Amino acid sequence: MAVEFVGIDPDTDRDHCPTVWADTEAQEVLVQGWLPDAGTQAACEASSPANGPVPDTEAIVRIPARMIPAIREACDALERTHVR
Repeated sequence: MAVEFVGIDPDTDRDHCPTVWADTEAQEVLVQGWLPDAGTQAACEASSPANGPVPDTEAIVRIPARMIPAIREACDALERTHVR
């Protein structure tokens, strides 16, 4: 696994900090964020009924819009190392 730290929430309190990494080997973006409340979870599931409920092996994660630059950077890191 080749995980590369990309960025952390610029407004972090260092205890609750959305973070983004790029796994350049698996070609995946890894995101740490806040779990949604039950209402948000239900709204997300209702917005895509063909998918059904979120499985126990997956999660909806909330991250602030100010993290978009870090997500873009993670995507760029994967594109730079894309070998498939």
